Amino acid sequence: VQLQASGGGLVQAGGSLRLSCSVSGRTFNMNYMGWFRQAPGKEREFVAAISWSRESSYYADSVKGRFTIARDNAKNTGSLRMNSLKPEDTAVYYCAAHWGYFRGPYASAKEYDYWGQGTQVTVSS
Repeated sequence: VQLQASGGGLVQAGGSLRLSCSVSGRTFNMNYMGWFRQAPGKEREFVAAISWSRESSYYADSVKGRFTIARDNAKNTGSLRMNSLKPEDTAVYYCAAHWGYFRGPYASAKEYDYWGQGTQVTVSS
C-alpha cells in the first residue's frame, strides 16, 4: 500500500490550497483517512479525519471552519481543502489511512496503518 500526498506550496496568509492524497495497492477494507501536520521543532499533530462512509468527519479546533476533508472511495483518493490559511498553518502535511475496524481515537497518529511522504505547506504573512 502506498499513499501519495500532493498539492502543497507557498501561499500568502488568507489564501487557499487543496491537498490531495492518492492510495494505491491493497485498498480493500480501507477505513478512516486522516491528515496530520508537523511544523519544525514541533510534534506531529492531528488536523482532520473522515470515515469511509463520509458520514463522520473530525477537525482539530485550530482548523475547524477553515479546512474541509473529503474523499472519493471510487478513486481511492482523499483531499484537504484549506481556506483562510494562516502562518501558523505552515508545516509538512501527511495523509494517513487505517484498515479494518477503527477503534480510534481518530486524532491518534498510531491508529493509522499507512502514511504518505508529506507535502510542504508554507504560509507567508
